Amino acid sequence: MDKAKHAMGTLPYLVIAIVTFFAIQSLVVVTHEFTHSTMAWLLGEKQSPLGIIWGNPLTLTGWDEGVEYMRMFAQGHTLHAAIIGFCPLIMHSLVVGLGIGLMRGHQLATRPWAFHAVYWLVVVNVMELVAYVWMRAFADHGDIGIFNRATGLSPWWVFILGSALLAWALWLFFRHALPRLLDLFALDDRVSAWTMLILTAFLIFLWGSGIRVMLYISGQQWMFGLIGVAAFTAAVTIFRPGRSR
Repeated sequence: MDKAKHAMGTLPYLVIAIVTFFAIQSLVVVTHEFTHSTMAWLLGEKQSPLGIIWGNPLTLTGWDEGVEYMRMFAQGHTLHAAIIGFCPLIMHSLVVGLGIGLMRGHQLATRPWAFHAVYWLVVVNVMELVAYVWMRAFADHGDIGIFNRATGLSPWWVFILGSALLAWALWLFFRHALPRLLDLFALDDRVSAWTMLILTAFLIFLWGSGIRVMLYISGQQWMFGLIGVAAFTAAVTIFRPGRSR
């Protein structure tokens, strides 16, 4: 493949990347809520999988799956509540795992725009996992809060086990997927390389997780958003362009 044919200036690809991200983010947030509602419907806890509450696809606020968890707890359907609450995190994890596997393989090596689509799809899904596992594991509400209450498990189980798997996935992503994106679209342009690194780290650790948690989570839970600031700083430092791959 003639890589030069796929290289472009920093600004054009930045615009394309941002538009792609927000388009995929809107799709993923809808998929997340429909995963809840569809599982609830399959388990007989919801009359229709279509009854979700629509929110803002850009700020990710106002969304709800429309599942009656309080009724389920009152009726003793705790296993159903646990499955319904947790199933989108399984979905996000599968997308991240399969996406990283594809980007590390040879299937997309000669298909730059297919690689581009998979890359930003993984960014959106890993962003969701960062928000839930690192910043909401100890919340008494939301997907993991419902799972913890329904199973009676300590939130430390989700936080520790989830953090280990998430850290491994992030290492593979930044160590292998990001350099391949740069090879396809930045080549030796350090401005493009830095731009893509900073944009990727910002979206994963701050946009959909750290900043959102600090702005919208009440009580002391907002401080978990600071994990995003630390993770962003670490990612930009450890995986900065020019380091040995």
